[in-house]
Amino acid sequence: MNVCVFAGSSSGARASYREAATALGTAIAGRGMGLVYGGASVGLMGAAADAALAAGGRVVGVLPSWLDRREIAHTGLTELRVVSSMHERKALMADMADMFAVLPGGIGSLEECFEVWTWTQLGIHKKPIGLLNVEGYYDALETFLDQVVTESFLRAEHRGLLCSAPAADELLDLLSAAELPDLEKWLDDVR
Repeated sequence: MNVCVFAGSSSGARASYREAATALGTAIAGRGMGLVYGGASVGLMGAAADAALAAGGRVVGVLPSWLDRREIAHTGLTELRVVSSMHERKALMADMADMFAVLPGGIGSLEECFEVWTWTQLGIHKKPIGLLNVEGYYDALETFLDQVVTESFLRAEHRGLLCSAPAADELLDLLSAAELPDLEKWLDDVR
């Protein structure tokens, strides 16, 4: 089993974010799972990878060659796959993953989260995804997503495909136990 981790290339404003990334990497390795991520040595991405490696885990990074100068490729990984584009990066990470965990991050992490969640909604894959909601980082997003359901732009069943937990072990438990139903994506016109 591989967990794809989406995370910031920055460490963020709170020490708890880095601690959560470390806890997630350690927990993934401790469960005998592999960690797949964006291949950087910096920020929360690097912290999760370093922790998994320190715990004896297998870590595969996927990094576009042109991004190496900005995110600084991690040279101590089990494997680093260098690709030519962001699209290729995301597709390869998704193919390698059995589930997805989203640490705090910026628009790149959110974009990755929403893309793979959309793929689940559309039936492109059936892989669980969840937010590691460190100190309420994703509370406002979750409130907004509930509003999207209220306004009939998202089915409640599809909203339920994105789980959330405040701690790494709890999130991995939710992802490991997830049974994704076959759902119809489209909403009936409510007008």
